[in-house]
Amino acid sequence: MASLFSKIFTRPTANIIGMIHVPALPGAPKFNGSFCSVIDTVQREAELYGRCGVDAILVENMHDLPYLRRSVGPETTAAMAAACCAVRQIVPASMPCGIQILAGANREALAVAKAANLQFVRAEGFVFSHVADEGWMDADAGELLRYRRSIDAENIMVFCDIKKKHSSHTVTQDVSVADTAHAAEFFHSDGVILTGSATGHAASAGDLKSVQAACPTLPVIIGSGITDSNFTDFSSAQAFIVGSHFKVGGNWKEPVCEDRVRRLVDAVRTSR
Repeated sequence: MASLFSKIFTRPTANIIGMIHVPALPGAPKFNGSFCSVIDTVQREAELYGRCGVDAILVENMHDLPYLRRSVGPETTAAMAAACCAVRQIVPASMPCGIQILAGANREALAVAKAANLQFVRAEGFVFSHVADEGWMDADAGELLRYRRSIDAENIMVFCDIKKKHSSHTVTQDVSVADTAHAAEFFHSDGVILTGSATGHAASAGDLKSVQAACPTLPVIIGSGITDSNFTDFSSAQAFIVGSHFKVGGNWKEPVCEDRVRRLVDAVRTSR
């Protein structure tokens, strides 16, 4: 197992990463006009996750629809930095926290992670190209890791989606998910994320086995579709990112539901 992952995440497998879907930010079409309410929401959900015993938190600007591609405005970067600092004020210093800025704004995410004392970023389009909802997305591993070095942020892990959801991968259909993971490992990714085809859709247990066989020392994270009824199919993964399942009614647009969080946390703890 990668030493940095092992230092930051206390459990070798099945770490639960609770997702905070930040309400629409200033500049986004659905911003409600009150940034104070945004901060209140992220702190309330961070406190709930901490109380329920999740292993880590991931902060994402999910409500900033429609997403910009690769580059977001300074208002978004600044607002996400404020939101992440607000989360950091709530949770213990020992709890790993991360950030994703949609869509594919990996450089901005690293900048926020550095400023807010976060431990990881979730990166889209790290290796190979694909067509996303937002349009064509080229790989950015070379630029991103050079930027990470330039801001002295090499202690911040980069977990990258491969064959990611909400995207077409026809252009790389002759490249298997295992080969994609191997390319990510070769380009110094700190871990790969496997997802289903869309938000809330389960990943493939077969893909997990293929990637683990091809890259036995690379952390593998399940990035969508984990529930308290299917998590055992993915229990060998190093972590689960859980968003939709933790929401009221399993709907990503709704608030986090404490009962749903506790059920999954208790089920995973019992199985460990």
